[in-house]
Amino acid sequence: MAVLDITIYGDQALRVKCKPVTEITPELVALAHDMLDTMYDAGGVGLAAPQVAKDMRLVVIDPTRPDEDEKPAPRIIFNPEWGAEPDSEDVPYDEGCLSVPDIFCNVYRPGKIWIRYTNELGETVEEHNVEGLLCRCFQHETDHLDGKLFVDVISTADRALNRSKLRDMAKKSKKAKKR
Repeated sequence: MAVLDITIYGDQALRVKCKPVTEITPELVALAHDMLDTMYDAGGVGLAAPQVAKDMRLVVIDPTRPDEDEKPAPRIIFNPEWGAEPDSEDVPYDEGCLSVPDIFCNVYRPGKIWIRYTNELGETVEEHNVEGLLCRCFQHETDHLDGKLFVDVISTADRALNRSKLRDMAKKSKKAKKR
């Protein structure tokens, strides 16, 4: 497998509403495994296709903690959908993103959701009452597929605190694209 380049804040690939995957091919499954390698290499728990400059509704997630002796549990997710469970409440969490390095901010999201997606075998998976880091990652990564970043939904104060970092990141991203 291969480690791919991760797109950084300012790259237009991160602002595209991605196309649904209509057929799961061996090439797409191989891409998903490359994305997992990339995510693990970067120390992340999730990665979406636009973060590797691919316009498709594909994410990979592994919310396990190897440092806490948890066995890896990677998920390959095509065409994800989710919704808040009726008894869910919004909860804060200090989010970060591989495409927005070195910025972490509180983001409020539903704390309990249902999820639906197609796995790498072409099977539909549906789960209810998903909580914790899987819940958070699923929402964060699905946002990427709609061209949204976590910094789009942070507080005004956090946005002001990180404005110069984001501006510098966007400038570097544009310079790297010109090369």
